[in-house]
Formats: sequence, C-alpha cells, structure tokens
Amino acid sequence: MSEEVAANGTGTTGRILDVAERMLQVRGYNGFSYGDVATELGITRAALHYHFPGKGELGQALIERYAGRFSAALTGLDATAPDAAAKLRGYVGLYTDVLSADRMCLCGMLAAEHRTLPDPLQQAVADFFASNTTWLRKVLREGCADGSLRCAGTVEDTASMVLGGLEGGMLIARLDGDVGRFTTTARQLLAVLAPAETKTPAAR
Repeated sequence: MSEEVAANGTGTTGRILDVAERMLQVRGYNGFSYGDVATELGITRAALHYHFPGKGELGQALIERYAGRFSAALTGLDATAPDAAAKLRGYVGLYTDVLSADRMCLCGMLAAEHRTLPDPLQQAVADFFASNTTWLRKVLREGCADGSLRCAGTVEDTASMVLGGLEGGMLIARLDGDVGRFTTTARQLLAVLAPAETKTPAAR
C-alpha cells in the first residue's frame, strides 16, 4: 500500500492525520490551520496539499478514520461483552479513554461547529452519531430482553439520553480537566440503566 493511502500507517499521510486529529480534538475544526499542521510536521504547505487538496478533504479523512476505529471498537464489544450491560460499560469506557488522553470526541467537537462545516463534513458527523444511536438502541433492546438493563421509556429516548449525557459530560469535564467529573456523570448514567437489586423476600 502506498504512503498516500496508508491513512492508518506511519507514512506521511498517517502522520498528517495523527497531528490534525489531535489538533481538532483539542482546538476544534476552526481552531487549526494547514499551516499549523505543516509547521508541526516540518513539511511545506505544498506537501500537505499534495496529500489532502483542501481542509475539507482532510476533515473528511479524519472523520472516516475516527468513525472506523469507533465502529471496530463497537464490533469488539459485541463479540466479547457477556451481556448488554457490559457492552454499555464498554461504550462508556471508550469516551473515558479519549478524555483521559486530554482530548474530546472528534465528532463531538465537530458537532459543536456543525453549521460552519462544509456540507460533506456535516453529513459525515451526522452519520457518525446516527451509527452510534443505532448501536445503542440495539444494545438497549438486548438489555431489556436479557434483564441486564432497566427498561424505562423507549429505547430511542434512552439512546439519546446516553449519547447526550456522555458528550455533554465530556464538555463539562473539559472546563477544568477533571476526568473524575466525567466518570461520576457516566456512573450515574449507568446506575439509571442498571436493573434494580433483587431483594430477598422476608421470612414469614
């Protein structure tokens, strides 16, 4: 595979994506320029444009790579988690890992700038969250069926609550860099969805 298409490798394309991803997750899409990326990599802007003709193309590649990794992680949870509750805990863990690295969800950052993004990026961000919502709905249905999750309200509303709670929790935690604040929010979300404890009937 050539360096130009080795988006997940260690070639120039991969290094450009790595640097741009970190900048986007820390500063937002409108908070970095081609010049910033070129300077950090020690290459010319012309070299950067060779790999990605414009910032829109770079942004598209970043979303595709991020969404691909996220999708692979969800597939892994489906394959290894013993029940729906464990899948949901694993999902929360994906967000915790990102925040622990002093970053934000890449698509969450882009969502905050949604109206300023090129149309293809707007659609790509919407697709990312639609895919996550679909996965969450499936897990919630599984949890309702196997008893590992409490079923209150519709799976559609609950999926929105989980996704909104995690993305919002990351934003609030970012104010002071307190990952503990996020984990508390996430723990409370999980507690709401955990099944009520089964009480042993009192002796007659």
